[in-house]
Amino acid sequence: MALQSMTGFARREGTSGRGRWAWELRSVNGKGLDVRLRLPPGLERLEADVRKSIADRLTRGNLQVNLSLSIEESRVEVVVNQDALAAVLALRDQLAGIVDPAPLRLESLMAVRGLVEFKEAEENEDAVAARDADIMIGLETALGDLSDMRRQEGDALGKVLLGHVATIEALTTTVERDPSRSPQQIAARLATQVSMLLDGSSGLDRDRLHAEAALLATKADLREEIDRLKAHVAAARDLISKGGPVGRKLDFLAQEFNRESNTICSKSNAAAVTAAGIELKVVIDQFREQVQNLE
Repeated sequence: MALQSMTGFARREGTSGRGRWAWELRSVNGKGLDVRLRLPPGLERLEADVRKSIADRLTRGNLQVNLSLSIEESRVEVVVNQDALAAVLALRDQLAGIVDPAPLRLESLMAVRGLVEFKEAEENEDAVAARDADIMIGLETALGDLSDMRRQEGDALGKVLLGHVATIEALTTTVERDPSRSPQQIAARLATQVSMLLDGSSGLDRDRLHAEAALLATKADLREEIDRLKAHVAAARDLISKGGPVGRKLDFLAQEFNRESNTICSKSNAAAVTAAGIELKVVIDQFREQVQNLE
C-alpha cells in the first residue's frame, strides 16, 4: 500500500436527466476522520450512503464535502383545486336567478384566488432514483481523484521522511563512534577526575570514590539509547515501505526518537556527543512535523 497525505482536493460534476450536480471535496490534516457534509435540500436521504463511501476510502483527515444540484430545464404543471372549483360552480348555480347567468370564462376562474396553482413538475420515482445513482457514482469518482492526490503527496512525503530517517541513523552512528565512548577514554577521564578530587581533599575514601565514579560511568553509558535508536530507525523504514495508514505509528516513533535524543543529551560528557544529540532533536522535530501530514 502507498502512503497517503491527508491533504487533497477533488471536484467532479455531471448531469442526470434535468439535473446538473457537482461534488467538491477538500481534505486537510486531522486526528481522526471528521466529515463535514453539505447536501442540497431534499437530498438528505443520501447522507448515510455518502458517509459510508467516504469511510470505506479514508481513515483520517478533516473533510469538507459539498454537493450542489441545479435543475436546468424547468417544467411547470397546472394544479386545479377541485374543492374550490366545485364551490365556485355551486355558487353559480345557487345565484342563477339573481345574477347574470352568463357562462363562466377561463379568465374569471383564473382570477379566483387559490383555484389554480402553477408549480414545477415533480420527477417520477424512476428518474429520481437514476439521478441519485449518478450522483453517488460521481462521488466515488471524486473520492478516487482525492485519494490519487493524497497518494501523490504521500509518495513525496515518504521520500522526505526516509531522508530524515537516514540523517537520524547517521547521527546515531556519530554518537556511537565518538572517541569519548571508548573504554580507554572513559577510564582516563575517570582517573583524572578521581585524582583531582583526592588531591583536593585528604578526607575522601579512595575506594568509595572509585566505586561512585564507576557507578556514574555506568549510568552515563549510551549503549541502550543507541540500540533503541537503531531499532526505531528500522521500524520507521519498515512502516514507510509498507505504506497505508501508518501516520499514527510513525508519530509514536517520533516521540520515541525524541525521548532517546533527550537522554543522550542529558547523559553526554563530550561536546561532540552533545552536538550530535542536539542535531538529532532538530531532525526528529522535522520528521514529526512531516508525519503529522500522513494518514
